[in-house]
Amino acid sequence: MNVQARKHWKVIVPCLVVIAAMCVTVAYSPTLYRMFCAATGYGGTTQRVLSDTAAISPKTVLVDFDSNVAPGLPWRFEPVQREVTVHLGEQTLVYFTAENTGDEAMVGHATFNVTPQASGIYFNKIQCFCFNEERLEPHEKVKMPVVFYVDPAFGNDPDMRSVSTITLGYTFFRSAKPANAKDMSRFLANAAPDAAHGQALFAERCASCHALDRNKIGPMLEGVVGRPAGSAAGYDYSAALKNAGLVWSTDNLDRWLTNPRAFVPGAKMPVRVLDEPSRRDIVAYLQKVSQPRAGGS
Repeated sequence: MNVQARKHWKVIVPCLVVIAAMCVTVAYSPTLYRMFCAATGYGGTTQRVLSDTAAISPKTVLVDFDSNVAPGLPWRFEPVQREVTVHLGEQTLVYFTAENTGDEAMVGHATFNVTPQASGIYFNKIQCFCFNEERLEPHEKVKMPVVFYVDPAFGNDPDMRSVSTITLGYTFFRSAKPANAKDMSRFLANAAPDAAHGQALFAERCASCHALDRNKIGPMLEGVVGRPAGSAAGYDYSAALKNAGLVWSTDNLDRWLTNPRAFVPGAKMPVRVLDEPSRRDIVAYLQKVSQPRAGGS
């Protein structure tokens, strides 16, 4: 390659790299924008977390709720409660109802934000229908849980000192991606337990502390259904749990996941699972892995 050609390539190659980078940026800009909003709370975007490990503050804030349905989706959608007063760091369970008034199944997707927008970085959601595309059968009505907490750091932010109310707003739109929608019948009181969904929830919410076959921060959980509480070999239980006289039935596991320290005062476990559908499916998974294996004793 002659000198003149090399000079041309020294100009052309950087230009091609810049053009390629611009094309990639344009192609992924919606994803990058969502990631930016989730990381910074920009535009009132809330945070998604797996559990609440924050200390509860004596400071409180009023959280009120707004709901809307976009044209083209024949649903009624509204909060069960218009507002709640919560302590910072306190995990809180609220409900929204959705009803399909049409004559055919419909898939919706909920967008969300909080106002004032700067509070989004402090608003953490653990469970929400807005995480998925949601299918609602014709004339079906469901009550959907939302579990959230407001980070205690909200109370220490000088820009938030004058904020006494946070508004959490949702708008349901007809989904553009209905193929992988989740069935909202899972929120019905008579819904069958879903052990497969419970396994996914276990991986998300429990696996950082628990394994099936070994002790971690928490005790091993394989075979837990039917096992006396505080009896997993090699684990350092609290005296409260060792002396509780409990056997881990499905009902006792449900009560434990709801509020372990209220169920067994003095217990160490801080994590709660407030929404009943998630508890039901996690317990179904634990029941499944507690059954004797084929060919075993």
